[in-house]
Amino acid sequence: MTTLSIDRHDNLTTGAFSRLVSAVLTTDGSLRQTILRVVLGLVMLPHGLQKTVGWFGGYGYEGTMGFFTSIGIPAVLGFLAIAAESVGAVALVAGFTTRIAAIGISANMIVAAFMHGANGFFMNWSGTQKGEGYEYHLLVLAMTAVLIVFGGGRYSLDRFLTRKA
Repeated sequence: MTTLSIDRHDNLTTGAFSRLVSAVLTTDGSLRQTILRVVLGLVMLPHGLQKTVGWFGGYGYEGTMGFFTSIGIPAVLGFLAIAAESVGAVALVAGFTTRIAAIGISANMIVAAFMHGANGFFMNWSGTQKGEGYEYHLLVLAMTAVLIVFGGGRYSLDRFLTRKA
């Protein structure tokens, strides 16, 4: 009968954790993902700053949370949405936990696309629609899909942290 010692158990746990971290952070040296990641992060960051500190015409954290809860979004999900667009955007620019940040932003975009669905496909360039359509959300979803599948690319903290010595 084989017994599992404490040291072997620690190695198994460490090995599983190491594989998980590697699966989340590993990326290749592609410049394409780097460009996509940084642009998406810089586009999302002002949206996050609207919701956290009220910059760019936003309502800040309290105003945004008040709106979210008034339309039936649970507070914890509202908090996660704000975190995805603010902390997630900064994480994308830095290339740190790229896949996790992209998943958070994609969750926001899925919800937003459904909420804007009644307004049609197109953005409201001329001001003649009731609101904005969902084309922007689809573009962001395509960008996040690339980052979830391939990672953050060449100039990312993810790549730096998982590079082979």
